Amino acid sequence: MLDLLPPPLIGVIAGLALLFNTLLWVPILLLLALVKLLLPVQAVRPRLDPLLVAVAESWIAGNSAWMRVVQRTDWDVDGLTDLDADSWYLVNCNHQSWVDILVLQYLLNRRIPLLKFFLKQQLLWVPVMGLAWWALDFPFMRRHSEEELIKRPELRRADQEATRIACEKFALIPTSVVNFCEGTRFTLLKHRHQQSPYRHLLRPKAGGIALALNVMGGKFRAILDVTLVYPDGVPTFWHFLCGRLRRVRVRVQALPVPRDLANGDYANDPAVRQAFRNWLEAIWRRKDQQIAALLGKR
Repeated sequence: MLDLLPPPLIGVIAGLALLFNTLLWVPILLLLALVKLLLPVQAVRPRLDPLLVAVAESWIAGNSAWMRVVQRTDWDVDGLTDLDADSWYLVNCNHQSWVDILVLQYLLNRRIPLLKFFLKQQLLWVPVMGLAWWALDFPFMRRHSEEELIKRPELRRADQEATRIACEKFALIPTSVVNFCEGTRFTLLKHRHQQSPYRHLLRPKAGGIALALNVMGGKFRAILDVTLVYPDGVPTFWHFLCGRLRRVRVRVQALPVPRDLANGDYANDPAVRQAFRNWLEAIWRRKDQQIAALLGKR
């Protein structure tokens, strides 16, 4: 029925559905977060955190429901078997659009623990959602240019400490830590600026994934390497709301945690840093080839 409506009207309907679903669940989330804030006792967290996660998963399930109504998407997905909602995972994915997050949530919600992302500090001030992300212990990171880090190396140490603290919280209950190794969304301009050696990817950054493995390597059941492709072009969020997400191709592969690297000292050992880069670049080469194959598939 919605196919008969003009796309902008579908976008308005989808936007209202998203807003209603958010306003339904976020107040409950914030109420629980207030209790956690007023009772900052370690014994409280094991009781409240699962409730917070259950509310967040219900919000995602609500979004998935209106997505199924609004979207007429052809989902070509492989690799979602043998997943465990009670284990820890490190999810590694290429990044092209804000839509990536909704796609990941749609496919992985309640198959694995709640996805938690490292967010830019500015997103803390997003109305309603910023508070929700804070309540769920999503870590907010300050982004620094390479020039800033060269001038002020203490900023790198501050980011590493923030990541370590976040990962220690993630270790309390089963969690899926999402890492976009490219550090930003792919664009042709960024690709040219980086002189990336990959056709469809930016250069990967090993620091975030290395620190997560150093802190939580013993917890992770596997690394879920996700390759995400939009054969009809990368959608904007508005295009997504308007029901123009026609085809999505996703491949999920469970990789073993490299225990030798996880136990290494990435921050202080140059040999460990190089080994991490070599390991990640090998994954990126395979991912680049997989994206090319998926884009060429009819």
